[in-house]
Amino acid sequence: MAKTAPIRVQSTCPHDCPSVCALEVEKLDEQTIGRIYGAKGNSYTSGTLCAKVGNYAERVHHPGRLTKPLRRTGSKGVGLEAFAEISWEEALDEVSDRFKELSKKYGNETIWPHFYAGTMGLVQRDGIERLRHAMGYSRQHSTICSAASDAGWKVGTGVKRGVDAREIGEHSDVVVLWGTNAVHTQVNLMHHVSQACKRNAKLVVVDPYRNATAKRADLHIMLQPGSDGALAATLMHVLLKEGLADREYLAEYTDFSVELEVHLEGKTPEWGEAITGVSAATIIEFARLIGQNPKSYYRFGYGFTRSRNGAFNMHAASCLPAITGAWKYKGGGALYSNAELFKLDKTLIVGSDVIDRNTRVLDQSRIGEILSGNPIDLQGGPPITGLLIQNTNPMMVSPSSLKVKKGFERNDLFVCVHEQFMTDTAAMADIVLPATTFLEHEDIYIAGGHTFLQVAKPVIKPYADARPNHYVICELSKRLGAEHPGFEMSTWELIEETLNRSGFPSAEEIYKNNWLDCARDFEEAHFLNGFETPDKKFHFSPDWSRLGKVNTSMPEFPDHYSVTDKKSNTKPYRLVTAPARQFLNSSFTETPTSQRREGRPTAKIHSDTCESLDLEDGGVVRVGNDQASVLVHVEVYDNLQKDVVIVESIWPNQNFIEGIGINSLVSSDPGHGIGGAVFHDTAVWLRREESQTA
Repeated sequence: MAKTAPIRVQSTCPHDCPSVCALEVEKLDEQTIGRIYGAKGNSYTSGTLCAKVGNYAERVHHPGRLTKPLRRTGSKGVGLEAFAEISWEEALDEVSDRFKELSKKYGNETIWPHFYAGTMGLVQRDGIERLRHAMGYSRQHSTICSAASDAGWKVGTGVKRGVDAREIGEHSDVVVLWGTNAVHTQVNLMHHVSQACKRNAKLVVVDPYRNATAKRADLHIMLQPGSDGALAATLMHVLLKEGLADREYLAEYTDFSVELEVHLEGKTPEWGEAITGVSAATIIEFARLIGQNPKSYYRFGYGFTRSRNGAFNMHAASCLPAITGAWKYKGGGALYSNAELFKLDKTLIVGSDVIDRNTRVLDQSRIGEILSGNPIDLQGGPPITGLLIQNTNPMMVSPSSLKVKKGFERNDLFVCVHEQFMTDTAAMADIVLPATTFLEHEDIYIAGGHTFLQVAKPVIKPYADARPNHYVICELSKRLGAEHPGFEMSTWELIEETLNRSGFPSAEEIYKNNWLDCARDFEEAHFLNGFETPDKKFHFSPDWSRLGKVNTSMPEFPDHYSVTDKKSNTKPYRLVTAPARQFLNSSFTETPTSQRREGRPTAKIHSDTCESLDLEDGGVVRVGNDQASVLVHVEVYDNLQKDVVIVESIWPNQNFIEGIGINSLVSSDPGHGIGGAVFHDTAVWLRREESQTA
């Protein structure tokens, strides 16, 4: 008897990636999925999908998934053996009772709901904000990912949107991937880039090492970490000097000035080479390529902004399509993110109508200092004694991870974690709640990398006793006495009413049609009707304060902003903690295929450096600074500058030789501007370990 082919059900990938892929999921029965595919009918996803999501059955059906609510009965940080199963009622009652006790003792600001983008679905991710605002709990400045890049982009353009990436395949003559390893993190983007390359378009990759994307480039700009502003300023110098700037465009659409041109006269290729480590000849080649091909498309990533000067560098790089007038052409212009393209009214989801602006806002990336009681971070308010954590794993992903660990070890800190697996953070909790995956609940999705709004329904039933974020937030609201209409609505009702208030078709209609394309027309997408700044011009000399409270004085014009963690005689190397292909932040580190393909944590180190330190491929090296030291295996790798060290991926701490993860080396200093984590801005020393073997 012939086998019946599994049915395919539409869904949307929720993971923290600009692609937000439209999916087709093999549904084997009410509780089981097979393989996942990219939706062929979606013109951005275009049938492509990363391997880790294609193998998602390994994750959703993983035997290590949490099945029941748990109460800690043993030591923190041990794992499942330190917990006992309890009912959902018991767990939620205990969380609400403890939060009430702590609020009575210290005030409501002692509770800090802490979250980020483990899911990008708007209801399941952002509903925790509604509880925060309704209860007057401490607010969160979400700096761990995009605060710096957002500021750097918006200070010039005025809005977080750009040119549709689908223009690349048919129209772009040059594609510049700046600070994004798209082969690892945006596989759909690479599909469109490949289509352009078939027409003989040129690919330029700007990145400190020859990663998987740079290997495909016609021109790889292998610069020093944190020197992107210098590179951009030098490129502008060459473009102006060689008559490759579009002066008519500059006069009509920008605030370009004589003062800026005088400033750039000193940013010669030789000046740029001294700072970036990129030869003057290569910088000139890059400038001529984009100057002689105005249909150049710039896709800016997050990576190069995770530095103390990251926001400033994003702005400097974003000036390039304005200098050449690339915005005027189909296939030209730039995209960083389209998140503000969709203009959804999220009031019901996040409870923005009940925010008390006097409630303190705590910097997410400084959770270590906050939990350690730093009075500056606490802003004169009470200590944090209660945490509710969803969609993030701060014990692994946050800067200064040893300080984060110390904070979580406090006996007076009560922690509830809602998770799918026993993560490093869940192991430190008092109450752990089992969470659904995206295949087991409803949600609505916007995208950074494309223009499609998507609505998803469950594909399978929830695993064991796992429940969605929305359920947890609403149940806690009842027990805590939080009031807001959003707590009385189902997930689908929230989606429906949010769409209604925003002027979109119904959730059912969007789902029936698979998605809704929200692309703007050519003139608006390319800002030919003006940028979304007060004077409708792109700003080379921006007013940073327009974006919020600025933590430092920023230079007036694009330049090299020398505020990074500088090398010294005692710390002569620069560390970059780049993303891996098979992991996504701390997700997928538990799946067998991802683990097998990644192997183990390694430090990519230049062969000359290895020779000088007597390091061998497969041996071990101690990487350290004033904060910590990490023991990791060596990978001899010559496709980077000699003083640069690359450690790809966020492995669980236990996967490192001594159980100390790479983020222990990363400072929690805020990026200059309006903040932002500085994961790729770390000066370190290297030392051969005689006592360790491979």
